[in-house]
Parts: sequence; C-alpha cells; structure tokens
Amino acid sequence: MNILLPTDFSKNSWNAISYAMELFKNEKCNFFFLHTYTPSFYRMDYMLGGPLFSAIPDSGVDISLAGLEKTLEDVKKSYKNSKHNYNIISAFNTLTDEINEVTIEKKIDMVVMGTQGATGAKEIFLGTNTVYVLRKAIAPVLVIPENYTFQKIQKILLPSDYLTNYKDNELSTAIKMVKMNKAKLIVLHVKEEYDLTAGQEENKMALYRRLDALSTTLTELKGSLMPSAILNYVQKNEIDLLMMMNRKHSFFERIFEKQNVDQIGFHVKIPFLVIRDTARVVK
Repeated sequence: MNILLPTDFSKNSWNAISYAMELFKNEKCNFFFLHTYTPSFYRMDYMLGGPLFSAIPDSGVDISLAGLEKTLEDVKKSYKNSKHNYNIISAFNTLTDEINEVTIEKKIDMVVMGTQGATGAKEIFLGTNTVYVLRKAIAPVLVIPENYTFQKIQKILLPSDYLTNYKDNELSTAIKMVKMNKAKLIVLHVKEEYDLTAGQEENKMALYRRLDALSTTLTELKGSLMPSAILNYVQKNEIDLLMMMNRKHSFFERIFEKQNVDQIGFHVKIPFLVIRDTARVVK
C-alpha cells in the first residue's frame, strides 16, 4: 500500500503518523511524508520554477526539509518495521493540490492526517486544511482526532443513503479496512422521512451482496435526523471507525454546512475515513 502522511510538524500531525504506523504495522507499505509551504511573498521566479529556480534563498525550503528529516528520524526510532519504506516530499504548493498531484504520481491508496489547524471553538475540531482536503481529495482520507491513541478496530460504521451503487474501486477501500482489521461492519441507513425508492432498494441489495463475505449488519434508524443520528449511534455502540462516502450534495456535505456545525457540532471522537463516491445518483 502507498500511504500519504501530510504533516505540519504539529502534535496533531505526529499523532496521526503514530496511528498510521500502528494501523498498518502488519502491511507492506510505502509511506510518503508530505510538507507543503509557500514563501512569505510571491516572486516571479517562484511562479516560473519554484525555489530551485530562484537565485534568492528562501528559508521555507530549509525549514520544510529539516522538519521532514526530523519526522523521518523520529519514526525510524519509534517504529522499527522491516515492512515499511519511507519517503519525504517537500513542496511549494497548496496542501489540497499537492495531495492530489502526489496521489496520481505515487498511486496513493490512502491519506492519513490529523485535525490540522483545529481551534476547538463551537465544538469545531476540524481545521480549515482538513476540511478542504476532505472535500477535494481524490484518494480516501483517514482523519485522526486530536489526542486519539490507536486501539484495535473491531466495529466499523458505514452510513449510507443507498442513493448510489458504489463503484468497485471506491468500495474496495472500505472492504480492505474491514478485512485488514477482521472487523464487524455495520451499514447504517437513517430514515428521516420516506420509504426507500425502487432504486435505493436495488442499491441496498447490491451493496449487501458485495459485502456478503464480510461480517456485515444492515441497520435502519427511523425518526432520526442527520447528522446527529450518526454521532449518537457512534457514541452508543462503541464504534471504532466511522467510514463515510463523500458524494457531492450528500449527507456528508450536510455535516459541514455552517448551520449544522454551529448548532450540532461535528465532533467525532474516533477516527473517520472519507471515501470519494462518484457513482451516479438514483432517483
């Protein structure tokens, strides 16, 4: 597996790296530690070719490389694993753009990151960078909450509205996580108002057939409202990992609408994996 680990050298970033080392300790992995930076001011030579093209040295390059080297040193010291290979990437770019570029170039299977830039205000624990990455990343993104320490994943929750028949390459990430951890998968449908349409019923059964080899339970909640229903289910059922399919205009997007964040607060205290969903929506 190829795993991308963005870092800003903060405690949150190191916590996410530590989680990744434990999560994939039995897997052969290539880890890519990524730090992105921009200079304090933009110059034409930067725009043409970046810091290597510039005749004027920029301290941002040195700080970035030094931080990555220190991170690599700490990982090798704390997590000795012959199955793991390590690489560092320092880039003059925005975080979201660089993540997608590296994902394509290095064939990244998953991005693992912490809640970078979090302030804790109004129960908003996601930083701006993390939210942008979750919305734009083409690779699955696993987010590790602040101060969360690794523990065995036994129960995984996958909420679904059954509006799409998930593509195999996108659903494969969810299946791999279940198999890798020998976990129980719970597919949760929150029934806010109406019965399932014929298209939703077809997608539900198709999903169940594709998950047949796993330990899977289909669960339905009636009379509950999103996104609080998911958060309550996570808390009451000792879920270890929350997986969400990110489709444009899906309930995932509703979680990050301002009114929901302000009034309810998206404050998941467990790791959550966001997978891109590009399948066609049924009516």
